[in-house]
Amino acid sequence: MNTNQNNTLSNSEPAMAGQGRVVILGAGESGVGAAKLALQKGFDVFVSDFGVITDKYKAALEKLGVPFESEKHTEELILNASEVIKSPGIPATAPIVKKLKDKGISVISEIEFAKRYTNAKTVCITGSNGKSTTSLLTYHILKNAGINVGLAGNIGNSFAAQVADENYDWYVLEISSFMLDDMFQFKADIAVLLNITPDHLDRYDYKLQNYAASKMRIIQNQTHNDFFIYCADDEESLKAISGLNPEAKTYTFSIFNAVEAGAYLQVNTIHILTEPNKEFTMSISELALQGKHNIYNSMASGIIAKVLELRNETIRESMGSFKNIEHRLEHVAKISGIDFINDSKATNVNSTWYALESMTTDVVLIMGGVDKGNDYNMLKDLVKSKVKAIVCLGKDNKRIHDAFEDDVEVIVNTFSAEEATQIAFHLAKRGDAVLLSPACASFDLFKNYEDRGNQFKAAVKEL
Repeated sequence: MNTNQNNTLSNSEPAMAGQGRVVILGAGESGVGAAKLALQKGFDVFVSDFGVITDKYKAALEKLGVPFESEKHTEELILNASEVIKSPGIPATAPIVKKLKDKGISVISEIEFAKRYTNAKTVCITGSNGKSTTSLLTYHILKNAGINVGLAGNIGNSFAAQVADENYDWYVLEISSFMLDDMFQFKADIAVLLNITPDHLDRYDYKLQNYAASKMRIIQNQTHNDFFIYCADDEESLKAISGLNPEAKTYTFSIFNAVEAGAYLQVNTIHILTEPNKEFTMSISELALQGKHNIYNSMASGIIAKVLELRNETIRESMGSFKNIEHRLEHVAKISGIDFINDSKATNVNSTWYALESMTTDVVLIMGGVDKGNDYNMLKDLVKSKVKAIVCLGKDNKRIHDAFEDDVEVIVNTFSAEEATQIAFHLAKRGDAVLLSPACASFDLFKNYEDRGNQFKAAVKEL
């Protein structure tokens, strides 16, 4: 059972504008944005962060005139809240969150709060892998089509801050399972589920079905006027959907089988059909995003575009001109005939599987970090066939050694991006690729995956 579903009733009566005290837990992008919107709507606002607040967000809170505290949670300043907006990074098991729930105080996400104050429609994209790429591609297509659209959620600027400052007609929202856990009345006009693979299981009692149930909250509150788009090839998604009977109009996408409504691949051509006799086709060689996983991402974005009745010429141009995000299969340099590829955003096993699957040369793989309950079995065949050496980058690499010691001849431990890059360079030969695709979170040695990717890129440039 989803750990937060019991709290739905306590969230059914939101605090009204201008009434009550809103406490925000976490002073990152979403928290500071929520503070801005809550202040604008007349609430008594307080921000509390158990960690260190960065100078950027401290300055933003000071400019707003919002009282805040850093490196502590003062209970008497928090447990008197009418409602609490919680950062997605704070688990439901955190002591302060448990105390709030025990008192019956509503705990919601920034996304839930911000949606109360906008009439804009939303495209909400979730999935274990491909969320950022698909969100950015969708935003790119909509913007090119002249739609007044914002980008928020797990990417870009805070949704709440944009609701406070902007007046968009549509938002493309990248939505994580952590956000979904604290969303109750929220409704997606267009909901997209890309895939479900084991990720963040440490937050879900190490049960895939709990994580999958969180992902399925993307369709909660949808009606027959809304749209739900999902991958017909993804076994876990199909399992999670079975028995739910989504009310929204559904479209599927597949690279193996033709579908009646949605998108499919046939002889290297994508076919998208959302209405009878209105088909869009595009050769996969024309797509800006290459690789099997990106065919799925392009299909999902293409269906969204067709649901919105955008012109075929706009869709084709946008899907052919899009530039992917930093730290996702990003080509850094070619040195002595060796390609260096930064896939630091691959923080789970499935992302690394996609990266390896797209490689056409022998690979020296840099992987490791904070293991989130990873099952490395799905990588074994690809590692055997494509990986000549593994360079571990993390404080504890035992599980990687145990998983692959019979599959590759060389597994080396390193403790900095510079050391990992230099050793990988020496292990590779002309024609090989050095791929940073960690399959793990970064917090043991780095601030975040961006920091890890940037340090890797800097190390490559020093070679």
